[in-house]
Amino acid sequence: MILLSDYQPPDWRVEALELRFELDPEDTRAHSRLRVRRRDGSAPGAPLRLHGRDLQRLSIAVNGAEPSPGGCVEDREGLLLSGLPDVAEIAIETRIRPDANTALEGLYVSGGSLCTQCEPEGFRRITYFPDRPDVLTRYRVRLEADAARYPVLLANGNRVDAGSLPEGRHYAVWEDPFPKPSYLFALVAGDLACVADRFTTRSGREVALEIYVEHHNRERCAHALASLQRAMRYDEEAFGREYDLDVYMIVAVDDFNMGAMENKGLNLFNAKYVLASPDTATDDDYVHIESVIAHEYFHNWSGNRVTCRDWFQLSLKEGLTVFRDQEFTTDCTLFGVKRVDDVQRLRAFQFPEDAGPLAHPVRPDRYAEINNFYTMTVYEKGAELIRMLRTLIGRDAFRRGLDRYFQRFDGQAVTTDDFVTVMAEVSGRDLAQFQRWYTQAGTPQVTARTRFDAQAGVLQLDLAQRTPPTPGQHEKDPLQVPVRVALLGRDGRRLSARLGGAPEAAEWVLELTAGEQSFQLRGLREPPAAVSWLRGFSAPVLLEAGQGTDELAHLVANDDDAFARWDAAQTLLRRAVIARVEDAVDPTLEAALTTAMAALLEDSAVEPVLLAALLELPAHRELMESFERADPVAVDQARRAVEQSLFAPLAERLSARAPERARWDDGAFTAEAMGERRLLNRLLAVRVAAGAEGALQEAARQYHEARSQTLAMGALAAVNESAECVRGELLADLEHRYRHDPLVLDKWFALESASQVGDGFARLERLLEHPGFRWSNPNRVRAVLGPFMAQNHRHFHRVDGAGYQRIAGYLERLDALNPQTAARLVIPLTRWRRLDEARSARMRASLEELAGKGLSKDLADVVERGLAS
Repeated sequence: MILLSDYQPPDWRVEALELRFELDPEDTRAHSRLRVRRRDGSAPGAPLRLHGRDLQRLSIAVNGAEPSPGGCVEDREGLLLSGLPDVAEIAIETRIRPDANTALEGLYVSGGSLCTQCEPEGFRRITYFPDRPDVLTRYRVRLEADAARYPVLLANGNRVDAGSLPEGRHYAVWEDPFPKPSYLFALVAGDLACVADRFTTRSGREVALEIYVEHHNRERCAHALASLQRAMRYDEEAFGREYDLDVYMIVAVDDFNMGAMENKGLNLFNAKYVLASPDTATDDDYVHIESVIAHEYFHNWSGNRVTCRDWFQLSLKEGLTVFRDQEFTTDCTLFGVKRVDDVQRLRAFQFPEDAGPLAHPVRPDRYAEINNFYTMTVYEKGAELIRMLRTLIGRDAFRRGLDRYFQRFDGQAVTTDDFVTVMAEVSGRDLAQFQRWYTQAGTPQVTARTRFDAQAGVLQLDLAQRTPPTPGQHEKDPLQVPVRVALLGRDGRRLSARLGGAPEAAEWVLELTAGEQSFQLRGLREPPAAVSWLRGFSAPVLLEAGQGTDELAHLVANDDDAFARWDAAQTLLRRAVIARVEDAVDPTLEAALTTAMAALLEDSAVEPVLLAALLELPAHRELMESFERADPVAVDQARRAVEQSLFAPLAERLSARAPERARWDDGAFTAEAMGERRLLNRLLAVRVAAGAEGALQEAARQYHEARSQTLAMGALAAVNESAECVRGELLADLEHRYRHDPLVLDKWFALESASQVGDGFARLERLLEHPGFRWSNPNRVRAVLGPFMAQNHRHFHRVDGAGYQRIAGYLERLDALNPQTAARLVIPLTRWRRLDEARSARMRASLEELAGKGLSKDLADVVERGLAS
């Protein structure tokens, strides 16, 4: 177990590193030359730790000679060198087998290319080195390879030399002028096409932009390149950050454990987040590509120029960069509904994580395997903490704080405390209590109640907070929670009032800092018809305000805050589903919902993209969190019943509200066009779910006539739970048309796996035997096993436990190839505590059986925490 409290700065600094690679998929030789210096203040005689894993060491020399006897000891962590002078040069040669590296960490083969993934601890699979994020140095890298097989040779920084070698080989030399930790090292060698353009920075520097892909994919890079240019300009305008190298490169690879990696100047990307064309990528794909491109680019400052001192500080770079990419997508693409999408994702994935056995603080204090802490908590909840900071200190102070943070810590490895301290300095605010957000796990539960004094014109708002116990943290202290509120009058407009001694306003941020606290809004001329709580989702909390159906319906109809309006609709829908699960159907509630939805469909002022979101029911995963224990199949059935009951009476209105398909089926990447297509797909889905006459036939027409992948996939998603033959016909057509396109084929795999129609087990086996399935490809494995667990409730949650047993068996097989992917996919099996007693016992039994299989460190860590009481 690695503990934050045990952190010690490194005893040695690496002043420079030279690497030379003789690249070959079966026999790569890595030559490293480190110039090291003992750090001032380090312990006298402290040895030098060089991490290494799965390496064949061919030679080592210290200042040109073999280490003295006992001066080089090899252990499980790598090499320990002792008896070194204060300054030394260490030369090491290792042999690597990239073609045997199925874990996809370090140097490995993807398609015909050699590539690397070093975050968090992959560099130690390449050569011996102090592989920790607080060891920063400048890299000079020479790559040598067969010129015909690997005509493209890339590494971090700027290329300073290249040329031919004997026997048909060639070389390229790259230098990175900025010191970086080893996790940001990258190299690529392959036969790749380059799609290029340029960008002029605000100071007038010309930067070459290069995207490298397999030759047949070169026509699918235009959107990624345009997204990169938009992100570079946005970072200059919104955050004052300019790019600093002569070239910025992106390489798309098929086999990748993550979405992408921000290696300095040379980003490696999962191909699904680079390649796009209207006939193969949906609007969601386009948005995700833009978001991930921006995320990795923004890391150039928030992660690369200023990096983490240790892996406990992972959210220092990831939370801040997620916040930055969310702001970019909000301002440039999705506008108001982006916040709704982000909250949907947070509630469906991060809130359950916070409430389960894998709960951990945004800044953990311990870990057994750091690969397992690349979580929604570190990323998305970490971003919410950054957003709360901005709310508390104001936009201007926040921007000044960012500027000071980047200036003060440029070229350093720092902590989340350093970041918050800078924000406290520039704002003059005491943020000591706020820092608890980084150290306490769990989702705070906030209750809100109101009392109106008509005679005095005063509304009292009583707030209380409580954070439930989480593993290792049973007692919780109050947090600093910014709760943004507004009041709506009977006409739907916001009311003005005074909070304390502040001037009259129409929106306020209540800072809840105690377990219980009261606030008073004065000067009201009429009682509010509704309170709009937590506007913009101002804090990652569960807020329960005890609002009645009429008040929530008023918010759905009138609130000018997209999140608060959507959240009111979600609350009503959630209550309707819970009532059905508990066999207590509330006809009055469901009738009110139908009336509210009918009014929304008639209201032309509601933007299509928001209307689509308002018509969505809460996700199954989120609904499960509403119960101590629940039958997941019953929850799914109740959700479907509410959808059918709600929309069946609205068939004509649904059809009449649908946008003109031909007009918007052009794949245009604009907020307006994407909103219209999103609404088209949602209206089709609810008509099919409600059993509307002709809906299945309309779905078939939409699929066959679609010019954009968005509408084609929308039609398929709408019919995927239909037992009618139209489902099979459409999916067979998709598989036939795109069997040679990996990214679209992944969509087919996911639809087939998710469907509860027919014999899901037999279909799952057929998918795993499909010619296009590869256990070695993380995208393909995730496309099959992920949707089966997340959406195929009837089969995964079969009461006899057969679904759990099958998945556990598949994960055991996967673990032998790719422990990282197996560890991420096992998480649904850790949620046994939420299930009804019969399923809970069987899921736990499957997890216990898996625990006894001699698992990798990655998978064993998650399984053990999942079983812990």
